[in-house]
Amino acid sequence: MALDPKTVAKVAHLARIKVGENRLAPLAQELDAIVAWVEQLGEVDTDGVTPMSSAVEMAAQWRDDAVTDGGYPDKVVANAPEPQGDFYTVPKVVE
Repeated sequence: MALDPKTVAKVAHLARIKVGENRLAPLAQELDAIVAWVEQLGEVDTDGVTPMSSAVEMAAQWRDDAVTDGGYPDKVVANAPEPQGDFYTVPKVVE
């Protein structure tokens, strides 16, 4: 898949990135090399490889699916600048 400067300009426009006309051709070559490298990854034989979510084997910690209030509202609002009881106060935004 060859990227031309016109395609790069369109992608830059969609991404809201300002790219000068003099940078479109070199950027197209760089992106072409990146796409070629990603296509090489598709050639790797991954049959028999177990998918993993982490490099370290970990067991998930399970807990009861129960609704709680946390039990410590004083700790929750301890860093609030101006708490009122167990609640945060915020400036009025609707008039």
